[in-house]
Amino acid sequence: MQDVQDARQAQPNNRRTPPEAPVLGPVLLAASRSDRLRRVIAAAPVTRPVVHRFVAGDELHPALATVRALTDAGRDVTLDHLGEDGTDRATAHAARDAYLRLLETLRDDGLGARAEVSVKLSAFGQALPDGGHDVALEGVRQVAELATEIGTTVTLDMEDHTTVDSTLAILHELRREHPRTGAVLQSYLFRTEDDARALATAGSRVRLVKGAYKEPASVAFQDRNDVDRAYVRTLRILFEGEGYPMVGSHDPRMIAIAQELAARNHRAPGTYEFQMLYGIRTAEQRRLAADGERMRVYVPYGADWYGYFMRRLAERPANLAFFLRSFVPVR
Repeated sequence: MQDVQDARQAQPNNRRTPPEAPVLGPVLLAASRSDRLRRVIAAAPVTRPVVHRFVAGDELHPALATVRALTDAGRDVTLDHLGEDGTDRATAHAARDAYLRLLETLRDDGLGARAEVSVKLSAFGQALPDGGHDVALEGVRQVAELATEIGTTVTLDMEDHTTVDSTLAILHELRREHPRTGAVLQSYLFRTEDDARALATAGSRVRLVKGAYKEPASVAFQDRNDVDRAYVRTLRILFEGEGYPMVGSHDPRMIAIAQELAARNHRAPGTYEFQMLYGIRTAEQRRLAADGERMRVYVPYGADWYGYFMRRLAERPANLAFFLRSFVPVR
């Protein structure tokens, strides 16, 4: 008999999607790479207050105030110092140093047990033509060492499909000495179910997301329903495995399915967790935490917010509407 999860996912989604969403998503993802649009949007006077709905400040110390408020309210945190596409070794070293300062501050403030960090390896030089993989590995290794020292860990964010093999190879190397190092898988990639099977082992921490990059049809599902069905199949693999699933989703259906899978596999709260982005579905974050679920909030900060912000707009038309309304003068 077909699993309950598959049956639920096969049903039509009755929530109406604005007709512009399939068109605007790719446009906004392309815009996230545009330096010209970056300058225009960053210079707009109304932009910064809106960005701060999703980004916890340009600097570390304002972001820490957000971390304290969240942990005081019973939620855990993963911090992302925003930056990607490092163009030289100096930029890669600057990204490493920013994370080392972050971890030192978490240690000094006694937040190591409640806050981990998420890193994008492109910021650590992964794409550099001359030894980028090794540059990224060496930089993130230093971050993982300090994270382990203060009692927390690192999760490797996944970027576009061209980086997956390198990212998983770096994960393998880091887990030799830092076994709690986590990885992110994206359900829209065809390869993800096989990657999940390989990672669903004891001690392995895997955050599953749907995916936020523009990918070609040769490597990724293009239809939203196909992406959702792949998400459910991969969730099942992770919950039936021996690792620690991290459910990165704001979708109520996926949250409910994850809870069903947890019950079916006799997983107690704390043997998995939910993760949501800062500024999105805050009431649901509070509800899950109040119900005894482990709830972790992905908190980005830093001046290089543009690419992250544009991907959030691309993911949810409601975010775009919120942003555009900010340009309309209040009467």
